Amino acid sequence: MIFTIILLLTIPITQASDLAKEKRWAEQLVDAIFDGEAITLKDGELAFLAIYTPSSNSDSTDTAIILHGLGVHPDWDQVIRPLRSGLPENGWGTLSLQMPVLANGVAYEEYAPLFKEVPGRINAGINYLKQNGAKRIVIISHSLGAAMGAYYLATNPPDLVTGFVGIGMSGGTGTSKLDAMQSLARIQKPVLDLYGSNDLPTILNSFILRSRAAQKAGNKEFKQIKVKGADHFFEGMEGEMVSVILDWADGLKRRGLM
Repeated sequence: MIFTIILLLTIPITQASDLAKEKRWAEQLVDAIFDGEAITLKDGELAFLAIYTPSSNSDSTDTAIILHGLGVHPDWDQVIRPLRSGLPENGWGTLSLQMPVLANGVAYEEYAPLFKEVPGRINAGINYLKQNGAKRIVIISHSLGAAMGAYYLATNPPDLVTGFVGIGMSGGTGTSKLDAMQSLARIQKPVLDLYGSNDLPTILNSFILRSRAAQKAGNKEFKQIKVKGADHFFEGMEGEMVSVILDWADGLKRRGLM
């Protein structure tokens, strides 16, 4: 498997993401991927890593874009790999994107400037899936990735994206870009707010705020599911996580909403 990373060396220094870290992730991952294909996408000027995994039934109609959390990569063993490999086993193609990252140890709040790079990366993923036959795309995201995905849909809601799943989605931080609650108040598409009963305090303490934000948007297809026993990373409960998402999506499809 060959992954072209040369373009990563020609990125303008005005980009906020830690491109050296992205390059290291790409070099480490390309030979370690057992299912799926490492590909290069470009947001206009920045080349970045993505992992495409087609569905097991060769139907590329239903697809998911997967967004990882703070400072990691598109094959992270917690949450991300179980999603990007588990969904294809159930008829969904997946495209896991490398999102903007900062150096290790950087605080969550310092990621706000990187949100300007989010639309370009997700749009590149959507275009790739569209070219490969996608008719429906769900954005499935975790933690900081959930804030990025919610921000994207609050500002750039393309018709091809038919739903959004935020796993471990926080709220009430007060910073509009980082606070998924602020974005939920503007999202009209179906939303699944998925979290665990043993999740982080910021997630557990803000579930009512997230629900109220969706009500403010008039979103009648906002659903919250708390999985008993699950932590922020659904450690040991990855199968339950995938099943909940599939059941939610199947319900929307039966009602003609996806």
